[in-house]
Amino acid sequence: MSYTNKTLEELNVLDDFLMNAIVTTPEIGEAFCRTVLSVLLQRKVGKVKVISQRMIPPFTPEHRGIRMDVEIQELEAESGVKLPVSIYDLEPNLRRGVHLPRHNRFYQAKIDGRHLKSGEEDFVKLPNLYVITITNYDPFGYDYMMYHIRNQCVEVADLCYDDGLEFVYFYTGGHKGGDESIKAMLNYFQNSRKENAVDRATEEISEIVEQVRTLPEVRNEYMTLGDIIDWERKEAAEEAAEEENARQLVFYIENAMGNLDSDLESVCKILGVTKEDYEKAKELLKTMEESGKTNNPGDQNK
Repeated sequence: MSYTNKTLEELNVLDDFLMNAIVTTPEIGEAFCRTVLSVLLQRKVGKVKVISQRMIPPFTPEHRGIRMDVEIQELEAESGVKLPVSIYDLEPNLRRGVHLPRHNRFYQAKIDGRHLKSGEEDFVKLPNLYVITITNYDPFGYDYMMYHIRNQCVEVADLCYDDGLEFVYFYTGGHKGGDESIKAMLNYFQNSRKENAVDRATEEISEIVEQVRTLPEVRNEYMTLGDIIDWERKEAAEEAAEEENARQLVFYIENAMGNLDSDLESVCKILGVTKEDYEKAKELLKTMEESGKTNNPGDQNK
């Protein structure tokens, strides 16, 4: 039924729909993010504000914007105004083949551009940024459960280059680095069942997950999303079948015209189709190719 072919109960926290449903639920989302960040980063995280599925538009129409899965702002009070002291971009990534370092470099630049007011010259006010990526595959191939990346000086290893930027990659199947609490959290993210809640933090997360799964609005949204995507898949399959039929008709007619050295009308009579059928098939293929919807392997390799 659904875009993942899973029921709602079978979804894991790494699945985009369940993650978004959790973080958009008032109060629950903030508690979830504080617990997850505290475990993964091994430090206490204060009051947070959670913004899910945030779109950051491009600077100009010809450039590309980004969609942040979860933006978490850690707040501090300054003159009665809540200002973010740290920004956490939490991104589950299950798609292989993405060049994550450059992907995240692009995301980091777009995020930073939003958090310094126009005309501000004190760059110390730029909040710390943690770009956190959680994958179910090893992004670098060294079997670590976490890869912590910071900018540093090549010539002087001990030089403190305090730009406030950190990239952290978590691999749910890693064996090296980290500790038992991180391992438990990552395992629960990938296999979000009650029996995998093995410590206090994962038990808290498991309770949140089970609570969100039972919310009527979440269940209805998931069913609606599944229906929409099933309809889109059915429509795409029908379009593909229609294209294939048109392609075969054109092929047989044109092949017969060449082999029989005959004209279009005569070949159509032999094959039991009309000249209009051929013309409609040709027009359909032309339209699909112009719109980029063609499924013809030959066209894709041009």
